[in-house]
Amino acid sequence: MKRIHPEFAYQSRELGIQIEDTLGEPPDRKNYQRVVQALLDEFANGAEIDDVNLLSFALAENLQFDDVAGLLAAGQQYDEGDAAKVVKMISTGHEATAAALTSVFSGNPELVRKAIITAFLFKNNKRWTDEDHSLDALQAEEDKENAENEDNEEMAGTEDIQQLFDSRGDDNA
Repeated sequence: MKRIHPEFAYQSRELGIQIEDTLGEPPDRKNYQRVVQALLDEFANGAEIDDVNLLSFALAENLQFDDVAGLLAAGQQYDEGDAAKVVKMISTGHEATAAALTSVFSGNPELVRKAIITAFLFKNNKRWTDEDHSLDALQAEEDKENAENEDNEEMAGTEDIQQLFDSRGDDNA
């Protein structure tokens, strides 16, 4: 299991919530498809919507993820990455999806990179792990920090004691 950047984990969870909310209860696939198509049309027509989740929402159903290992590796960095390389890791036979990708990539390749990785992580959520934010993990981290601080305090105390016995000051050369 690969660890991914916390922001990608967050975006992936948010995408799942958006999709669930759009599908509704009971799931309305027709409404969902209308929303996806409307988003694809907006992006293809050059709408400057700078939102990772909206673009990943539009793309998720129509992408094939051809390089799983590459996409997992790309998911480790949120703010940096090679957008052109990530685009080469996917394919689509869906005309509107291809048009949306082309249009957005020409103006904002970084948005496309993030949206593709987010959609991939959403569709493949069993292949990656997020940082552990459980109470046990937080307590272990706090214990580790406290132990390091105590070690540093002991070292500082030792240096102070040594100076008490240094009767000649800095003339010890």
